[in-house]
Amino acid sequence: MTVLYGITNCSTVKKARAWLEQRDVEYKFHDFRKDGLDDATLQALMDKLGWEALLNKSGMTWRKLPDKDKTSLTEKKAKALMLAYPTAIKRPVLVAGRKYHAGFNETDYQRLLIKKTQRQDAKTQR
Repeated sequence: MTVLYGITNCSTVKKARAWLEQRDVEYKFHDFRKDGLDDATLQALMDKLGWEALLNKSGMTWRKLPDKDKTSLTEKKAKALMLAYPTAIKRPVLVAGRKYHAGFNETDYQRLLIKKTQRQDAKTQR
């Protein structure tokens, strides 16, 4: 199952969703604002991508945080911030089977998703 994590009104998430839908890629959308984010899911994302790759330091949420929250970051502190402010996570996060990707890049999505689909089609034709 392919899952796309993000927030509905994020322009990058909209681009990723459009890309997936144009290619008929089945996916479930998980909206951090509506569906929330639990500790286990965040930990799984951090284990695969690393907390540094997940934490969006260029977004509005990050800029609005008090300086004390942004200094001396550790994995534990970053995780607490992302649980408290899921919109501080780089978006979208794509989980396709055992493959994880933060952000949206057409080339990466093509590599992660389309080749997988083509391999599955080839196996079915045998």
